[in-house]
Amino acid sequence: MLKGKTALVTGSSGGIGLAIAQELATAGCNVVLHGLEDPRIVADSLAALRANGVTAVYHQKDLQSPKEIEQLSVQTLEQFGCVDILVNNAVTRHFSPIESFPAERWDQALAVNLSAPFHFVKAFLPGMRQAGWGRVINMTSVYGSRGTPNRIDYVTTKSALIGMTRAIAAEVVGQNITCNALCPGSVLTPNIESRIRALMQEKNLNWDVATAEFLHGKQPGGKLIPAKHLAELALFLCTPAGGQMNGAVLPMENGWLAL
Repeated sequence: MLKGKTALVTGSSGGIGLAIAQELATAGCNVVLHGLEDPRIVADSLAALRANGVTAVYHQKDLQSPKEIEQLSVQTLEQFGCVDILVNNAVTRHFSPIESFPAERWDQALAVNLSAPFHFVKAFLPGMRQAGWGRVINMTSVYGSRGTPNRIDYVTTKSALIGMTRAIAAEVVGQNITCNALCPGSVLTPNIESRIRALMQEKNLNWDVATAEFLHGKQPGGKLIPAKHLAELALFLCTPAGGQMNGAVLPMENGWLAL
């Protein structure tokens, strides 16, 4: 379905980003992975992607740096000619009350969570227009639609990313290019898993009980969302049917936002 197309998925050394990359590769798409980890850590993931008969590469870049964003953009375009699918998934977060929130962590969140998506869209949109096809997928969150204590950076940047999604969508209407946002609740990622395992150890709980306690008051049903399900939604946006959607914010959170 996506044979010959190329996707850049930021923050894809694991978790949701890697799941999306795997889904796109299965559909025949070349994939550019990105992360902060040493390349040796993603070697097995690259091999699994390449087993689909596609080209898969990894770039270790810090998206706090506009220079490294530019390097990633230029290197990708030099190798593949264009980026047809851009998934802005990279994120940083810090947990703290506002009055003690470190200013450098605020600046980091703005750079990684918000400015990086802008720079990548600016770099790749001309190629999408020239090709007459493109998909931009921004990863927002339930917390882009509601507040929560001690997460000022995450709530603010995820909310702003929804606005950016709609602004981009308005500029690409009628060009066979779309920009949509995925809005997950709590997904089974390495980050979430580590927090649940810490809860298991702290309170001597089994996995199911610790998961239910972690999700209490948040995601209905007490179950985490598999990252693959979110990846399947991302893939749908790359289909002809998905091409009819532009500027949408698509929740996958078991009804959390309905409460």
